[in-house]
Amino acid sequence: MSETDFTLLPDLAVRTLGGAVVWANDESFAEKENLVRATESVYAPATFGHRGQVYDGWETRRRRGAGGDAPAKSDCDTAIVRLGVPGIIHGIVVDTAWFKGNYPPEASVEALAVQGYPSAAELAARTDWTTIVERSEVLGDARNPFPVESSRRWTHVRLRIFPDGGVARLRVHGIATPDPLLLDSGPFDLAALEHGGLVQDCSNRFYSHPQQLLMPGPARSMGEGWETARRRDRDSNDWVLVRLAGAGVLTLAEIDTSYFLYNSPGAAALTGITAEGSEVELLPRTVLQPDTRHRFAIESATPVTAVRLDAFPDGGLARLRLIGNLTADARDRLRAQYFADGQEERR
Repeated sequence: MSETDFTLLPDLAVRTLGGAVVWANDESFAEKENLVRATESVYAPATFGHRGQVYDGWETRRRRGAGGDAPAKSDCDTAIVRLGVPGIIHGIVVDTAWFKGNYPPEASVEALAVQGYPSAAELAARTDWTTIVERSEVLGDARNPFPVESSRRWTHVRLRIFPDGGVARLRVHGIATPDPLLLDSGPFDLAALEHGGLVQDCSNRFYSHPQQLLMPGPARSMGEGWETARRRDRDSNDWVLVRLAGAGVLTLAEIDTSYFLYNSPGAAALTGITAEGSEVELLPRTVLQPDTRHRFAIESATPVTAVRLDAFPDGGLARLRLIGNLTADARDRLRAQYFADGQEERR
């Protein structure tokens, strides 16, 4: 996957997916929590607080070596991020937006896979981190992309900057791979990012990213959904293709147009795609209302692996939920993949 391709995947570290910066050795100028904010970094010149110029990012103090000299080449500052959902990481973006004279010249990223909910102190003390981005040059006021070649499932990442400075955002793009044992308690949203769902393709992403359709919780504004450009050709429509967490039988669909008052689609339809590639009608073309959570019972008993939502003719949607149950084969496949990655099965 190329440097540009991996950024189309969800950011597994973003706060709105449940990501958090759980530990940092220093945050003298700007708070570590800014690293995983969903919004782009902003800057207002000559805005000074008690700690100095206010930056929308994570910024550490200037390091000094023995006797006040420059720090050693190996000196670094560190932040640990818990991913919102564990997953396979395909790429990292170290974004130094607005940090022009105070950015770190180099950075590296390591990853860790742990069970349960270790404390920040426990994570900071661990020595079994695996390097997924070698120590590399970083440019100031720029998005610095780093493809990751790893097929393992990770739960945490550790950012190291050499020797100090500021980073606006840390983006960890990948595919969610949750613990399959947590998916056996009954029907769940097979399209949700946190369960392994993924937008594979769409017709248009002019205003916002379609992966936002699958985020947890309700959208809080129009900017947290998926909105297309205004379509002028009368003979076509916009669409989005969602890969489910696994093959499953759907029982309920929710198409949410919340906050889209004058730019929601006029109608929508849902089509299931089977493992063999055939199509199954799940919801015929149905009129939608603006700013409304629509819920539809699905009566098809055919297992599907993906669903295409057609929006007529264009517009914006806040969320798409596809509730159902995995097939027995899909559950077995997820378990086999999970435990083959070195995870210990809970008794």
